[in-house]
Formats: sequence, C-alpha cells, structure tokens
Amino acid sequence: MMTPEETMRTYFDAWRAKDFDRFRSILADEVTFAGPLGTAADAEECRAGIEGMSRIVTDIEVQRVFVDGTDVLTWFDLHTADAPPLPTANWSRVVDGKVTRIRVTFDPRPLFPPAR
Repeated sequence: MMTPEETMRTYFDAWRAKDFDRFRSILADEVTFAGPLGTAADAEECRAGIEGMSRIVTDIEVQRVFVDGTDVLTWFDLHTADAPPLPTANWSRVVDGKVTRIRVTFDPRPLFPPAR
C-alpha cells in the first residue's frame, strides 16, 4: 500500500498526464472535494471535475509537500492556458492508500475576464 505522500504524488502525476483512470484509482468512492470552482460528493464527480479543469491546465508544478499522518498539504503552481501560474494549496486526507477528502484554495480571479 502506498504512503499518503506516495498516493498524492500519484494524484498529481496522473492529473498532469491526464490519466484519469489512474487518477480515479487512488480516490476513495466517498471522497469529497471543495474548491473555489466547485465541489464533488464522490469519486466520479471528483474525476469529472478534474477532467473538466484539465481542459485549461497546461502544467502542475509542485513546489512543496507537507505530510502530517494522513494529511498531505501540497503547494503547487497551477499553469493554465488562460492565466499566469496560480499558486495553489491542496490539503488532502489519505486513508489506506486512498484519497478521502480534498480541499483546494487559490485565487480564481485571473481565470475570469475583467468586469466592465
């Protein structure tokens, strides 16, 4: 079984490679997700959200990973086709090699056109 850090490395590697079957394989069925662009209540919704986000993601550059038991905090730069890199924090809980909770935060304003 993978450690929490190894599980999250797989999460980001699979997302970067757009390997959504591999991405789904490390999600617990009951995983929840909350972030500035949406929420997900299970693994299929989470996978669909990442697939949708991947349409604009050009790279994911992990800067630091912090592990505290089952909690993993990953600080990364989210590169998109529509904005400069977005500093992003992902706080996930990993139990028995599966991601059970994901909380993400970043400033989404650069992704939207300026208000007139």
